[in-house]
Amino acid sequence: MSYSEQHLAETARICTQLDPAACEHCVTELRALRDRGGRLFILGVGGSAANASHAVNDFRKIAGIECYAPTDNVSELTARTNDEGWASVFVEWLRGSRLAARDAILVLSVGGGNLEHNISPNLVHALEYAKAVGTKILGIVGKDGGHTARLADACVVIPVINPANITPHSEAFQAVIWHLFVSHPQLKAAETKWESVAPQA
Repeated sequence: MSYSEQHLAETARICTQLDPAACEHCVTELRALRDRGGRLFILGVGGSAANASHAVNDFRKIAGIECYAPTDNVSELTARTNDEGWASVFVEWLRGSRLAARDAILVLSVGGGNLEHNISPNLVHALEYAKAVGTKILGIVGKDGGHTARLADACVVIPVINPANITPHSEAFQAVIWHLFVSHPQLKAAETKWESVAPQA
C-alpha cells in the first residue's frame, strides 16, 4: 500500500468513527448562542489558527453568528506575547473583549491544551477564564485527554486511527466538522455562492 492509499484509508475510517451526536450537540449550542445574541470566539494555535480564521468567515457569512479569532490581529497577538508572555495572550484578549456568559468559545486544537506538558498553555488559561465567567465551551480536538475535552460543554473528538498521523488528521477534520456545522439546516442562514448559482433540477 502506498502512503497515499494509507492516508486516504485512515481518513475514511475516521469518517465512519466520528460521533454524529457530538456534532449535533455542538450545533444545538451554536444555535442557542445565535438565538441569545452571543458572540463566538474561535481559538487555535499553529495550523489550527489558520483554520480559526477560515472558520470565522464561515460562521459570520453562512451562519450569521458574530465571530472573532484573536490570532487574526497579529499586531495585538505579538505585542501581548512580547510584553506579557505567550501563555496569557488569549485570556487577556478575551478580557479585553469583555467575554460574557452569553458568549461561547470554540477551540480548534490537536491536543486541547495541557499544562503538565506545557502544550498550548494559552488555551488552558483561556478555558479556565471562560469557565469562571460562565461562557459555553465548544471544541474540535484530536485527543480526549486534553483540557478542552475535559471542560467543554460540547466537543467533537477526532478518532485516533494512526498515532503517527494525529496532527494532520486532526487539523484536516477541523475543517470537515466546522463546515458540517455551518451547513447544518439548524445553523445555515445564507446560501453559499456556488450552490446559489447551480442549475435547479
